[in-house]
Amino acid sequence: MLFNPTAGGLDRSTLLGIGAGIAAGALWGLVFLAPELAPEFLPIQLSAGRYLAYGLVAAVLIYPAWGRLRRKLGWHAWRALAGLSLTGNIVYYLFLANAVQLGGVAMASIVIGLLPIAVTLVGSRERDAVPLRRLLPSLLLSGAGLACIGWESLSAASPGSLAGLACAFGALVSWTVFAVHNSRWLARLDGVSSHEWSLLVGVVTGLMALVLAVPAFVLAPGQHGMPAWLQFGALVTAVAILCSVVGNALWNHASRALPLSLMGQMIVFETIFAALYGFLWEARWPTGFEAAALALLVAGVISCASAHRSK
Repeated sequence: MLFNPTAGGLDRSTLLGIGAGIAAGALWGLVFLAPELAPEFLPIQLSAGRYLAYGLVAAVLIYPAWGRLRRKLGWHAWRALAGLSLTGNIVYYLFLANAVQLGGVAMASIVIGLLPIAVTLVGSRERDAVPLRRLLPSLLLSGAGLACIGWESLSAASPGSLAGLACAFGALVSWTVFAVHNSRWLARLDGVSSHEWSLLVGVVTGLMALVLAVPAFVLAPGQHGMPAWLQFGALVTAVAILCSVVGNALWNHASRALPLSLMGQMIVFETIFAALYGFLWEARWPTGFEAAALALLVAGVISCASAHRSK
């Protein structure tokens, strides 16, 4: 039950889940600064390095529980981990990287910005979900916020190609599938914590990143000195720990505490914090459209939480 009559609001578990979702978005937003901190490295190198570091760190952290988890999880769970690693990390990134390359950052970010709406719509069809009519105000507010972002971005960008647009929608579908199936698996797991599940996804992703590392570092090695490689290693390790290990653990905690229809709205905090970090990096205030977009996105989350509270 999301509503606590005695407290007159959301119960403690739901509030902690919302807090975890916000914190995950704050950490995930840091990913967008990584290319700025290492501009001489290709995006595929940053991604491969991050996922390799994620896999190594996750393997170290999961080792004490490895024997128990290996006995606990069956074939279906391991197959699910492989699917989640592909859709939420490897495939999502490949689609996104190609969307940015073919259609530009503006077009790709607008399409990916539809994630909260897509996940919320899917979540509204779950059993015991809040009726869609209650979620409409939240979806309209989020849509208006994304429209502001789109207008601001497209005003300074050339239209993307059809191939780039297709890749952007591929990334959108990929991460929506990940969010939905990850939430469902967390709900059915018994004896496996959300943090352990996140670490297992990291281990499997790290193994898959070995394949991604071939084109990243062998086919396009680049010309970098030892200081640059040391900086690169420190950067991808920090991103792996903060964004992948800690961020994903917080997201999985939120996924267990919140219904999918509310969980979808938590994704907007990645966009919000990425924008805030961008303003700080560029040392400027947001434009009128950017400020309106952030306000509308936050209002959408508040509206969605209110709809669940009154359920």
